Amino acid sequence: MLVDTHAHLYSSDFSDDREKIIGNALLNNVSKIVLPNIDADSIPAMLDLCDAYPEVCFPLMGLHPTSVKEDYLEQLKLAEAWLGKRKFRGIGEIGIDLYWDKTYINQQSDAFRTQLQWARTMNLPVAVHVRNSFDEVYEILETEQDGSMKGVFHCFGGNVEEAKKIIGAGFYIGIGGVVTFRNSCLGEVLQHIDIKNIVLETDSPYLAPTPFRGRRNESAYIIHVAQKIGELYNIPFGEVERITSQNAEKLFDI
Repeated sequence: MLVDTHAHLYSSDFSDDREKIIGNALLNNVSKIVLPNIDADSIPAMLDLCDAYPEVCFPLMGLHPTSVKEDYLEQLKLAEAWLGKRKFRGIGEIGIDLYWDKTYINQQSDAFRTQLQWARTMNLPVAVHVRNSFDEVYEILETEQDGSMKGVFHCFGGNVEEAKKIIGAGFYIGIGGVVTFRNSCLGEVLQHIDIKNIVLETDSPYLAPTPFRGRRNESAYIIHVAQKIGELYNIPFGEVERITSQNAEKLFDI
């Protein structure tokens, strides 16, 4: 069994064949898929998908940093209200993104800190988004971590030092399709990281692994990530399945 710890299968990219995509995942032994939220607009589609496949799809609730704009306080209020209405497996996708736009850096920081505090209060894991913002994210995480918070830095693409800081903070490292890219340095980084500290993900519909790079990603393709991980650690595919799935199930209580 494999677990995709980060996918947006509720996205409009899958409007025409969402049922087929879930079927493809199951056929490839991907039996559990974690769905992080984006913003208010994505909530209905995400929850509909989780209700349709309650044993396969597990929702997170949060406000994505690239959706933090002038109305972020209203967005946060809505997300917090949803956390009191039904069961979510974590807070996410949250963090700071300085790649596209730095206009709302203060608001992103405030939203990130607020949602970390929710996670701590509710004893829920977090799915952390980092893009051109590791120092900013880690500084806030350090101030909020009281030893109880847990989560994953999703779509990790950093260096060994950053990976060790993440692990030291009590978090997992999310590895996706980038590890299969010919120009990726992730393979070298993972030589310094025990597999017990990683979980697998796709970030569908983005970042499809080789041999599907440049095309729409889907949860079934996580097998290519797992195969690459097996090569890097020189362990059987079944061991990659067992270890990373246990990590994911423990983290998100699924």
